[in-house]
Amino acid sequence: MKLRVLGSAGAELPNFRPPAFLIDDHLLLDAGTIGSVLTEEEQWGLKNIFITHSHLDHIRAIPALADNIIIKNLRHTVKVFSIPDVITAMRNHLFNNVIWPDFTTIPSPERPVISFETIDTGVEYTVSGYSIRAIPVNHTVPAVGYRVCSGSTTLLYSGDTGPTEELWQYAGGVDALIVEVSFPNNMEPLALLTKHLTCSLLSVELEKIDKLPKRILITHPKPQYYDLIRSEIECLGLKEIELLHDGAIFEI
Repeated sequence: MKLRVLGSAGAELPNFRPPAFLIDDHLLLDAGTIGSVLTEEEQWGLKNIFITHSHLDHIRAIPALADNIIIKNLRHTVKVFSIPDVITAMRNHLFNNVIWPDFTTIPSPERPVISFETIDTGVEYTVSGYSIRAIPVNHTVPAVGYRVCSGSTTLLYSGDTGPTEELWQYAGGVDALIVEVSFPNNMEPLALLTKHLTCSLLSVELEKIDKLPKRILITHPKPQYYDLIRSEIECLGLKEIELLHDGAIFEI
């Protein structure tokens, strides 16, 4: 499984892009970054996008992707998967013919550029040869993480979450865990208020896992505190853990 980090930041500044993780060049986890990194040809390769929650930094690149596809007059539909609350939010507040055209009916309802696909938590779906499960997490809006399996390889992605429970039932011994740490330890009250993690909160969460993942990849740091968060992660003394940077590529 090839993992390409298109974006992994918890805010946008130069050299820090919103979250998007590309698997094997055609399956995307979250869509905060697409067109500012991928070439046109790479964008045409996108087939399936799985969204964790409806916050703008995780969905904002989909409208531009749809626009690029229609401009090229491609007969290409991108399927966007998520739980019902997230799909409803995107329909009502983004692709609503006010904020952006409703690309679920363009160029026609039968052959749209964007197709919304509703999924349920606790159900294993097979999509383009991957086994994918949505798992509830603890955030300020309805949100899920995703477990993605391909052959003997398993990736678990938390999306945005504060302290949570069910996700860790699927984390034991996975090949890679992408998990957020948004704030430094001295901002724990704000992290808890906004339902995010700090390094110290993550340490408590990792104790809930019976066997640590082979890799623990930290995403969603606020760019203003990137160096501080990195130093706090290093203090954990875990050889499996590293702070992501945009543009990184992994073979998992």
